[in-house]
Amino acid sequence: MATTVTPVSNGPLMVEGEVEIVDAQGKQLPAKGDPIYLCRCGASGAKPFCDGSHKKIGFQG
Repeated sequence: MATTVTPVSNGPLMVEGEVEIVDAQGKQLPAKGDPIYLCRCGASGAKPFCDGSHKKIGFQG
């Protein structure tokens, strides 16, 4: 299956398909379901995953 990355209006990046997430130290992070949502507002307390903080800060993008 192909991997698709779609920006959600005023929200995170939605990633569908097989994906491996690795942190800055090279440690693999568990992907939480399919699709997964990656933060792009910078306010998430669960980076790199979205925790809904974009709604609280009024992220536009």
